Amino acid sequence: MKLTAGEQHFQELNAQIRDTADTEIEIDSCIGQRYIGAGLSGKHLVIHGTPGNALGAYLDGCDIEVYGNAQDATGDTMNEGTITVYGSSGDATGYAMRGGKIFVKGNIGYRAGIHMKAYKEKQPKLVVGGCAGSFLGEYQAGGIIVMLGLHKETDRPLVGNFCGTGMHGGKMFLRTTQLPADLPEQVKAEKASEADLEEIRPLLQEFCEKFGENLEEVLSAPFFVLTPDTANPYKALYTRN
Repeated sequence: MKLTAGEQHFQELNAQIRDTADTEIEIDSCIGQRYIGAGLSGKHLVIHGTPGNALGAYLDGCDIEVYGNAQDATGDTMNEGTITVYGSSGDATGYAMRGGKIFVKGNIGYRAGIHMKAYKEKQPKLVVGGCAGSFLGEYQAGGIIVMLGLHKETDRPLVGNFCGTGMHGGKMFLRTTQLPADLPEQVKAEKASEADLEEIRPLLQEFCEKFGENLEEVLSAPFFVLTPDTANPYKALYTRN
């Protein structure tokens, strides 16, 4: 099914996506319509243009591809599925996501990965080819965030201020030679081991296949892995034991 978003109201567009029996849907001329794919499962959406806020919110098994940029709250509280953005994504990308995968070729805004969580087999994953704004992984409780910093400007930091603030679960991988100066004391940062890199190799392979990058070149640069310091009682501020 092919749809032209154009000046359609987001409710009309989403009703068409939801109500069609077609599982393959292509959307042209998207100009900021919100909530595309919200709560959806079992469909493949290809979007040309710029979807609005909350793309794929509560996603439950859909595959969404965006040939353009995405606005704020991409993948908000998504449960399952994959969102691939062939541009950049705005603030709060991956907010509270609890499953599935988000791949972004370019950059992401502020507070990406905030409140990410994991439960049993649900392990959300956010992989970003560029850089992030401040508060990356704020209150992260689970899942994996990978920041690659590919093709970035020399003087641009990989992540902004307050990276990992309140982090009490999950892992964050930073492809860099220099850690942020303001990492909180409750976050442990170590050079990624071979075992760490093997853990994310399938994710990196998928990223490279999507965006035409070379896996070995990506892995040739150093990575740091950030985890909560379990020896510190900080965790008790955010979880019940």
